Amino acid sequence: MNIKVNSNKKRQVIDITDVVQRQLPSQSGLVNIFVKHTTAAITAADLDPGTDLDLLDFLNSLVPDINWRHPHNPQHAPDHLLASIVGPAITLPVSGGRLQLGTWQRIILVELDGPRERDIEISICLQ
Repeated sequence: MNIKVNSNKKRQVIDITDVVQRQLPSQSGLVNIFVKHTTAAITAADLDPGTDLDLLDFLNSLVPDINWRHPHNPQHAPDHLLASIVGPAITLPVSGGRLQLGTWQRIILVELDGPRERDIEISICLQ
């Protein structure tokens, strides 16, 4: 199944946990959440107040001041590279239709080149 998530900033962390949870059947198994873009990423994170900005500041600190060779738009290269570092997908266990996340874990979309509408594919493998 596919969900769409809209960002409204260039770089942004968006909590998609509840949206994913609503898509799950009542069985157990695994769920894979995959973003179909090269300038966005999916991961799990703690979302205490300010930790979203800490993550974005950390990612921004990884970007060196160099002459990028991306043929389409050189300023766009860091967005692709940061998305590759975080990754396009996460696979999580599901038990009785409930995500098995740790106490502080949330599923997040990391937007790196917004604002945009993002397509996220949710695949479920049931036991």
